[in-house]
Amino acid sequence: MNIVLIEDEASIADYVRKSLTAKGYTVDHFSDGAQGLERMRAGRTDLLILDVMLPTINGMEVLRKLRQEGNRTPVLMLTAKVDLPYRLEGFELGADDYLPKPFFVEELLARVQAIRKRNAIDPQRIVEHPPLTLDRLTRRAQWHGSSAVLSQREFMLLDYLMQSPGQLFSRQKLLQDVWEIDFDPETNVVDVCIKRIRVRLKSTDNPDFSLIESIRGVGYRFKCDSPVPNAPKGLRSPVPL
Repeated sequence: MNIVLIEDEASIADYVRKSLTAKGYTVDHFSDGAQGLERMRAGRTDLLILDVMLPTINGMEVLRKLRQEGNRTPVLMLTAKVDLPYRLEGFELGADDYLPKPFFVEELLARVQAIRKRNAIDPQRIVEHPPLTLDRLTRRAQWHGSSAVLSQREFMLLDYLMQSPGQLFSRQKLLQDVWEIDFDPETNVVDVCIKRIRVRLKSTDNPDFSLIESIRGVGYRFKCDSPVPNAPKGLRSPVPL
């Protein structure tokens, strides 16, 4: 597992690097946000451990740029700012997990291992509900000849919905099970993630068609009887978000 660590506090970086290396991980360390960003652009990485307060470019901006460029590497953020609105901002940008400072290295290793397991080969690697196919190893979704690689959080949400097609989930339930955070009535992190999934899976034939159905004021569900995008008149029509 190749890990990039972007952390400007030398003592923390050295401690984390030695702990990860002792577990067999390969670690590239950078103390500057811009340098770390260039490394992420240059080569394959299995996990990015990203501090928030960095020189040159802060961690939030690094994450924003990576996701805008289509980089879906799992990101574990390290930060002393642990207020819920701040964490939600990171999740909305595409972070996969948070670890507040100060932290125990045992917890860091446990979170790294959890991310590794989520990206490992699953006995049921392919989840399929025509016309959508989801590969749990590569996080690639395929639909009507098109494909897109999802971020870790997008993948987790779509996979969660696909496991129970037709079942309606409230935003509170999705926050608890996918994001593992308490419900905040002011947050729209679920809606933002759903929107990103819909953009990635948009049909060129019918841009209003969606495999994820919205029930206003209630929540979301994966449509278990999804028709083809340009269904002939008389078949059940799609309900966009």
